[in-house]
Amino acid sequence: MNRLFVAYKPKGVVSNHFLSRLKRKYGVKKAGFSGILDPFASGCLIVAFGSYTKLFNYLNIEPKLYRATLWLGASSPSYDSQNITQIQNIPSLDERKIKDELGKLQGKITYIPPKFSAKKINGKRAYELARMESEFELKECQMEVFDVKFINYSHPFLTFEIKVSAGSYIRSYAQILSQNLSQTGTLSALERISEGEFKFQNEAPLDPLKYLNLTKNSYKGDIMDIILGKKLRACDFDISSDGEYVIEYDNAFSIIKIENQEVKYAINRMEKCLY
Repeated sequence: MNRLFVAYKPKGVVSNHFLSRLKRKYGVKKAGFSGILDPFASGCLIVAFGSYTKLFNYLNIEPKLYRATLWLGASSPSYDSQNITQIQNIPSLDERKIKDELGKLQGKITYIPPKFSAKKINGKRAYELARMESEFELKECQMEVFDVKFINYSHPFLTFEIKVSAGSYIRSYAQILSQNLSQTGTLSALERISEGEFKFQNEAPLDPLKYLNLTKNSYKGDIMDIILGKKLRACDFDISSDGEYVIEYDNAFSIIKIENQEVKYAINRMEKCLY
């Protein structure tokens, strides 16, 4: 079964375990998802079954929109509510100061990912090393914050919405915000609302051609050349300049790559799903 849809992962569930539930629910063996969600987080998870798992690299999943709640005064080595080690009673903050700091924390931000993360260190996940209390350091990364919106402040909980680039860690953003407010803090809740144009719609099947981050191209020769996987010439396409393109035909489509007038198949003959 080929299928692309958005599922809603509940909090407290590991993304891979949630995917196993979906595989059993739909009776499929091959499945994948884009953009892992932390166990404590909830929200939209883009899921693909069958051959559609090959399309993740071509989907436009930016910006990612999250709603986050920062618990001021709480400390956690994982920067979330799963490993709280200390809770301090702190005085309430001036709401104007909070809004001011949120306004400053936009654009490109350099940060260090949480040690409790899926980053790999010498072949091992960082969270595995962190649980073993191993000593290691993670390299600085950069996220782009497109927009931040203040939602509510009910001491000691501060809620905001944030649009970021792929690969961003909202837990690290919350740490920077806490430090700029001269406080300790950790996320108590995190919900992913959307990824690009992908939003949760009760797991309704989606037409992948509407979401591919590719330019449509047309083949001027015999379409059987593509169906049979024959060698192609760049001059036989409407667009012959370098790039990756999607070619639609009948009830299928292919993705090709043109480079230095050489044509290669990235994905050949993927069946459309007609719902």
